[in-house]
Amino acid sequence: MKYSVVIPAAGQGKRMNAGKNKQFIMLDEKPIIVHTISVFQSDKNCEEIVLAVNEREHEDFHLLIREYNLTKVTRVVTGGRERQQSVYEGLKALDGEKVVLIHDGARPFFTLDMASSLAEAASTYDGAVVAVPVKDTVKQVSDLKVDKTIDRSSLWAVQTPQAFRLSIIKDIHRWAEENNIVGTDDASLVEMNGRTVKIIPGDYWNVKLTTPEDLIFARAILREKKESGS
Repeated sequence: MKYSVVIPAAGQGKRMNAGKNKQFIMLDEKPIIVHTISVFQSDKNCEEIVLAVNEREHEDFHLLIREYNLTKVTRVVTGGRERQQSVYEGLKALDGEKVVLIHDGARPFFTLDMASSLAEAASTYDGAVVAVPVKDTVKQVSDLKVDKTIDRSSLWAVQTPQAFRLSIIKDIHRWAEENNIVGTDDASLVEMNGRTVKIIPGDYWNVKLTTPEDLIFARAILREKKESGS
């Protein structure tokens, strides 16, 4: 199924301590954001990509698009102060009846199978997300004291991409803005609006690169991919 993509990339990633937008950190001689976009670029079902970026970094992103021939990036828009605002600005750049995938720019190890499964599910459900079962024991804590241990059998760690019909997710972002509602991700807004979100099993390699330690894992994944030829 054909789909469009919105990638919010306006955040500065302060937890990475890189002194710059983490999207520009080099991994295997390419910036993180280029790794991410290149996966969508290679997918025949991906029709267009919209980037939502910091207003001071438009030219930097345009340079990358030209240098790496990322032809499916059709628009670069100015994002907001928060991720939710950036996503909404990206959605506003799209129109028509279509499926849209929303994906973190610093999550470069998703797969085309994930994108395909999400797009198909979004044609039936109000939204679809990739997620993996929680592996660690989870405890509810207050003042560094354990209140209780949570049963993890029903807990899933949600990732991106997340997929929606464009008309639904635009309406929900408009509703959230009008009512000052902030979600932890786009799917949470859909849930708060009383709609149904489908889980698509994801991959533990599909990590979001947030801290310097994550870069160690990312380089290990790239080495494994090279060695396995995947």
